[in-house]
Amino acid sequence: MLHFKNRRSLIGGFLLSCLAPMAAFPASAHICPDHAPPAGLARITEVMATGRFVAYVPTSMQVINGVSSQADQASILEDLRVLRPRFDGLITYRSMSGEEFIPVAAAQLGYRAVIMGVWDPANTTEIANVLAAAQRQPGLVVGVSLGNETVFGKRRSFDQLAGAMTAFRKQAPGLAIATTEPFYLLLEPAAAAALRQSDILLANVHPVFEPWFRNAPDFNAAEFVTNVTAQLGEVYCGPILVKETGVPTAPTDKGFTPERQASFYQALKKQFLPGARRAFAYFSAFDAPWRAYDAHPVPGEHPEEAHWGLYDELRQPKPVVGEIPLLDSQR
Repeated sequence: MLHFKNRRSLIGGFLLSCLAPMAAFPASAHICPDHAPPAGLARITEVMATGRFVAYVPTSMQVINGVSSQADQASILEDLRVLRPRFDGLITYRSMSGEEFIPVAAAQLGYRAVIMGVWDPANTTEIANVLAAAQRQPGLVVGVSLGNETVFGKRRSFDQLAGAMTAFRKQAPGLAIATTEPFYLLLEPAAAAALRQSDILLANVHPVFEPWFRNAPDFNAAEFVTNVTAQLGEVYCGPILVKETGVPTAPTDKGFTPERQASFYQALKKQFLPGARRAFAYFSAFDAPWRAYDAHPVPGEHPEEAHWGLYDELRQPKPVVGEIPLLDSQR
């Protein structure tokens, strides 16, 4: 996840401009995929409706000066064992440096769906690893996100992402294909080419970076996520999964606490009822101290990036975990 200021705020049913007005789709626009739904999409929407997704980065992995360490397979298995009672769907961020083995551990523990991330859509190693994982676990690896905030980080354009999605589909027609961006970019006309190639819309929707967040009740923060998702649904006709939303648990001087994280998700669960067409993933599984020092396209320090986890880096649960019921299959 990358720190950003959303250009618009949706709160209390009203659209409030935070920065300069942006171009938007016409009210009549409703973009649909230009191809038949792949087989993997049915499993994703099934988990959206009856299970839970969580965004996951291994605790044994870190990125220092742009270089990723190797994730340990045994540690991945222990991470996923901790998560499994409450989650049966995983969303990852890259498919190399050991993270390509996440589906192997997920299969052992009975997860139902994995959406594998590809950090760099031009990286042939990542692409090959996703294809290999889908062949090994065809009922589990059911989707791929080609890029995470790639347009926001100025690493690719939407047109380039659309081309990468088209090329990937030829190699894996059964996988649901998407990319991931902050929601406001997905509402801009430039996103149309990528949306037409998307089998599902993955969006990052973070109320914590809105100027009103600190002093607003958690009801309004949850309402923001719900309203943004509804607006995305006016543009895109397929399923929508909010890949990232949440509240970090530190630093406290920014208003981030474990209690606020738990309260936000309490409010979100009441307002945003999951289904096959709309759902949200929990972000993120574990704290990652290295993220506070990772590179960001937004200048400045970002200490909150280290504290998004539902669990800390030692896999100890935060209060929010008590607000997430066990899945029926784990009772």
